[in-house]
Amino acid sequence: MKIQMLAYPDMTLLDMVGPLQVWNLWPGGETQLVWKTTEPIKTDSSAVLVPNADFASAWTDPDILFVPGGLDGTFALMNDDEVLGFLKDRGSKAKWITSVCTGALVLGAAGLLKGYKSTTHWSALDALPAFGAEPVKDRWVIDRNRASGGGVTAGIDFGLALMAEVAGEEIARATQLGLEYSPNPPFKSGHPDEAQKETMDLVAQLLAGGGGMAEAVEQASARVMSG
Repeated sequence: MKIQMLAYPDMTLLDMVGPLQVWNLWPGGETQLVWKTTEPIKTDSSAVLVPNADFASAWTDPDILFVPGGLDGTFALMNDDEVLGFLKDRGSKAKWITSVCTGALVLGAAGLLKGYKSTTHWSALDALPAFGAEPVKDRWVIDRNRASGGGVTAGIDFGLALMAEVAGEEIARATQLGLEYSPNPPFKSGHPDEAQKETMDLVAQLLAGGGGMAEAVEQASARVMSG
C-alpha cells in the first residue's frame, strides 16, 4: 500500500497527522510526504515537516493520493500550476484520491472532483459545487474511489473509514483500539449544528483572518469548469 501525502507550507498539521497515524498501522503500508523540494516545511502550527520525496522522485502510481487542508497556504495551492499538474498526473494513476478539510478544494482545483460526492470543513462546504462536486455534510464521505474527510479532527475518522473500505473492518477496528480512539470531548461544540451562537460568532471572526478562499475558488473553478 503506497500512500502519497502532499505536504506544503502553512498546511494544517492535524489534517495530515490524523490519517497518517492511522495508516501507520496499515499492514505493509509505505508513506511518502511529498513537496516540490525536500526542504523543511513550516506548517500553520509552527511545527516543521521534512518531506521524504520531491515531485520528481515521488511514486508515479500511488495507491492513495492524499491532500490535507489549511487556510492561506491551501488557497495559494488552488492556483499553483506546478502543484495542480502533479496532482492531475498522480490522480490519473492512483487507486484512491483523498483529502481532509480544505484539501478537497485543492483536489477540486485539479479537476479531480467533478461528478463526485465530497465533504470538507463546514466553512468551505458551499465552495465544492464550483468544482462540479456534490457537497455532503458528513464526517467522511466515500464515493467510488474518492474519499474525503471533514475539518481537521475528522481525519482520524476518515482514515479509519478508508482503511475499513480497503483493508477490511477487522484491521480498522484493531487500529482504532490500538490508538485508543474513543472521543469524549468536553463540549458539544464541534459543528455548527450543535455550537452556541456566541461560539459561532467568535469562530467566524477567527476564520475571517484567513481570507482569500472566495477569490481562490473563483479563479480556480473558472479554469476547471471551462476545461
